[in-house]
Amino acid sequence: MQPTRVRMLAALAILSGAVGWGVVQIVDSWLGRVVPVPWLAAAALWLFAGAVAYWAISSRPRLRHEPGSKPMPPIVAARTAALGMAASRIGTLVMGFYAGIAVAMAPRLATPSGSQSFWAASAAALGALALVAAALWLEHLCRLPLGPPDDPSDERRP
Repeated sequence: MQPTRVRMLAALAILSGAVGWGVVQIVDSWLGRVVPVPWLAAAALWLFAGAVAYWAISSRPRLRHEPGSKPMPPIVAARTAALGMAASRIGTLVMGFYAGIAVAMAPRLATPSGSQSFWAASAAALGALALVAAALWLEHLCRLPLGPPDDPSDERRP
């Protein structure tokens, strides 16, 4: 497994942001109405970000083999790393989508429905950003340390 690259996450965010902006434009031109964004979407993203952050905080001593903590089994550590990778990618897609909606709703802030959708989409985008940050931290915690510098069998060193 390769670590998550920020370049790939940025590309995903830009693409999904364009999709979110396009959805607002299509709904406005075809139906003549504002895209409704529920506040529950933001709440769910913040809740998931908190759960991933809690898992990272509670797993950190076990992954670092700190004294007094029970070591984490390798399969659980691998699944934790996969959770971090998946959450960062999905969080980036969701963040871009809701950010695109918020950007498209900015000119409609004067209307009550446009204002509600803008603020709900902004809160959801921030929740997804918190999810991405927690997921990247969790993935970072799961990285294996490199061997000693004098180890000739370590092919990852230059």
